[in-house]
Amino acid sequence: MCLNAFPLKTRKCREAEANGDLTASFSFVLQFLRVQQIGETARCCWREELGEEAELRDTMTEKDTGTENILTDEMANPSLSKSGGDPGITPLSPSHIQQSDTDQVQSGPSFVVVVAIDFGTTSSGYAYAFTKEPECIHTMRRWEGGDPGVSNQKTPTTILLTPDRKFHSFGYAARDFYHDLDPSESKHWLYLEKFKMKLHTTANLSIGTEIHAANGKRVKALDIFAYALAFFKEQALKELSDQTGSEFDNSNVRWVITVPAIWKMPAKQFMREAAYKSALVSRENPEQLIIALEPEAASIYCRKLRLHQMVDLGTQTTQNGFSPNENVGSGMTQVSPAKEHARRNRQSRTFLVENVIGELWSELEEGDRYVVMDCGGGTVDLTVHQIRLPEGHLKELYKASGGPYGSIGVDYEFEKLLCKIFGQDFIDQFKIKRPAAWVDLMIAFESRKRAAAPERTNPLNINLPFSFIDYYKKFRGHSVDHALRKSNVDFVKWSSQGMLRMSPDAMNTLFKPTIDHIIQHLTELFEKPEVSDIKFLFLVGGFAESALLQQAVQNMLQGRSRIIIPHDVGLTILKGAVLFGLDPSVIKVRRSPLTYGVGVLNRFVEGKHPPEKLLIKDGTRWCTDVFDTFIAADQSVALGEMVKRSYTPAKPSQQVIVIHVYCSEKERAGFISEPGVRKCGTLRLDVSGTESSAPRREIQTLMQFGDTEIRAIAIDVSTGRTVKASIDFLSH
Repeated sequence: MCLNAFPLKTRKCREAEANGDLTASFSFVLQFLRVQQIGETARCCWREELGEEAELRDTMTEKDTGTENILTDEMANPSLSKSGGDPGITPLSPSHIQQSDTDQVQSGPSFVVVVAIDFGTTSSGYAYAFTKEPECIHTMRRWEGGDPGVSNQKTPTTILLTPDRKFHSFGYAARDFYHDLDPSESKHWLYLEKFKMKLHTTANLSIGTEIHAANGKRVKALDIFAYALAFFKEQALKELSDQTGSEFDNSNVRWVITVPAIWKMPAKQFMREAAYKSALVSRENPEQLIIALEPEAASIYCRKLRLHQMVDLGTQTTQNGFSPNENVGSGMTQVSPAKEHARRNRQSRTFLVENVIGELWSELEEGDRYVVMDCGGGTVDLTVHQIRLPEGHLKELYKASGGPYGSIGVDYEFEKLLCKIFGQDFIDQFKIKRPAAWVDLMIAFESRKRAAAPERTNPLNINLPFSFIDYYKKFRGHSVDHALRKSNVDFVKWSSQGMLRMSPDAMNTLFKPTIDHIIQHLTELFEKPEVSDIKFLFLVGGFAESALLQQAVQNMLQGRSRIIIPHDVGLTILKGAVLFGLDPSVIKVRRSPLTYGVGVLNRFVEGKHPPEKLLIKDGTRWCTDVFDTFIAADQSVALGEMVKRSYTPAKPSQQVIVIHVYCSEKERAGFISEPGVRKCGTLRLDVSGTESSAPRREIQTLMQFGDTEIRAIAIDVSTGRTVKASIDFLSH
């Protein structure tokens, strides 16, 4: 059964309760519980339940008379809610319970170590820090394998399954094994890469969403992500066990998984579901896992930067061995002594993070604004933060924005170029018939892609696998050299050594569409009123190493903001995620990505409510399907901020009370039946076998915001029974 609900408490009553034991105990009992989605619409349930008597009691004890008269007057003459600004929603505004900066943020059990997993589109890795030594961040062991000219601080996000769909290997091991398979064998193995983008591009993401392996076979995305997380769990626990000299217990680990800030809520929840499936954490202990937003993690780490740990693109001086014109981290230019020293330090795998604010950060004053631009393999997302002194806490000033403008866009342009030269039909067939050779070709392109630079004058050579040359001759009946001469693509030539020879302009052309998207988005962002007077722009993520991208950002900003690139830019998010796991309260204010509320009944008001929403029962005029807003999209919410509402079941005899939580991307939603409004959570409260001493049973609903995930709780005030729920975006 559903909850037929209307407001029960006055504002004064709710404010008085905010200081009581019920609210104080909220943070203690608040946990996630995944609950089953109820398929029937709330409106249908309401109509069914109102088939029986739902009268309000008229008799009151003398003690309750004053309050009851107020409630009766409110319900007889409802006024529209001003808090959400939505016509027709519940007349009582939300009760906000905001924690002060000095309040203790509930962090669950104490953990011995924080392990962060940076699950990237093209490469992934982990880092960790012991809580007793938070200044020492250890990155993962160096991976076996690697490519010439490409750093192997992380491992490729590639996974290999056996022909019977069992996990075989991850990263370099998966790629190398797949490469060594005979073509007749490889077509039966399932090799997957760049699969993280599926979570961003799938419109109706669900637990059953499937992705394609290199041989065209389909496999459940949840299984692949779970395999990957299980791999990192095994690697990290083994390393921790080796360090401590005994088997390390997973219950002593707080896990952090990074996700793009622009990901929609279903994708973020999908990562948590994969973590449950992989046994990284259990559903019974959900607080052991934190979902961290990638640009936020980068922002946290950038607070600690010292002058020798970064590059200021706007200065003429060299910092950390890099001149402003060098391709940071690419390793393609002449190595300076300072850069060589930095590389030797990287081999130690332990980064010291001083427990102080970096010199750059000390230049920031109260209210100063800066942008973090996270340029990864799959996505580019930007967040605007404002500094809050004296602690240096961060406030999200403008909602995260961006798009699928990561470095794999350059790979897609290269594939389009190959299709233009050799034909779409051949490339499609080659990828299916010779999948391992296609992987080899893209690896060869990756290493040369990183050598692209604005001032480069000499050509870039890309090795074509022998199987490509051989298969093309069998497929077309003529040579690769013949195809190049007939293609009218002047800037790509054939080398007798079996290589495609690309001019620098040709390579730069492959970057242009992706970089143009990034610059267009950055330009539009800087035109927003909230994004004026930006002091710094922090350029982070693996794609930030591109000299072409660096130059484009410089040209766009024209000196309006200082562009800062941290040293080891590809590890910035990973190290920041560890710091976030050690202190999740550092981000004090975020912007809500969605509007959240619950579905309720309200008294019908002529001229305010649509006639089709009118339901008359026993002389009472009800408005159905009302969206009672808790918080609106793009609204600033503080860490730990809660919104509380009180409801009562329409039928006093109701044994199970169900409250449906809804969400919408629109800032304003009047009814749960509006386009774009979807059910995203359910609270089921069993009150069977209990009696309420009050004239009507009071059910309090609380939602906590300001974290990377939303939490909800329902409390039966008369009995103290409590149910918790995670907001479920994956059930349909």
